[in-house]
Amino acid sequence: MPVGRRRLGWFSPDPRGVLPPGGAHVARSLRRAARRFGVTCDTCFTDVVRACGDPRRPHGWITEEFVDAYTELHRLGWAHSVEVWEGDDLVGGLYGVASGAFFAGESMFHRATGASKVAVVVTDRIVSSVPGSLFDVQWSTDHLVTMGVVEIDRSEYLRRLAEATAAEGPTWAVPTMDDW
Repeated sequence: MPVGRRRLGWFSPDPRGVLPPGGAHVARSLRRAARRFGVTCDTCFTDVVRACGDPRRPHGWITEEFVDAYTELHRLGWAHSVEVWEGDDLVGGLYGVASGAFFAGESMFHRATGASKVAVVVTDRIVSSVPGSLFDVQWSTDHLVTMGVVEIDRSEYLRRLAEATAAEGPTWAVPTMDDW
């Protein structure tokens, strides 16, 4: 993330926010709302990153240089996106970086109520489909806690990170949502 005008910073919060494998909480209202959405993976990665970087959003840090860098990571197979659609309109999504069974969610957005939550649930199902997975959300926010995010200390995080990056990663395809 940018720190000041020309410097970049790398943050490693302690404690760290993670979503336990399969731990995404799906409220009844989200289950109902999710029926109106379609979900895809990796079909419009750059559009998702740009939507997350909308300059009208508070605390925006995603510049065009970041978009280019993450798009290259995506081209190389290291970054993925989950897109949420209402008809032909992209209304939510998230993106992040993956290594093995580790996924670091970088940012998410929504233009329709519940769309970013659907993206989190679908990402959780993808990531947790393999043993030893770790879904890192960096910081625990009130919003993410309602989704099931917990905090773990740095030593536990580093242990899980080593395990997840050594494990085989998931196939980035939309899982069935029949059990919502």
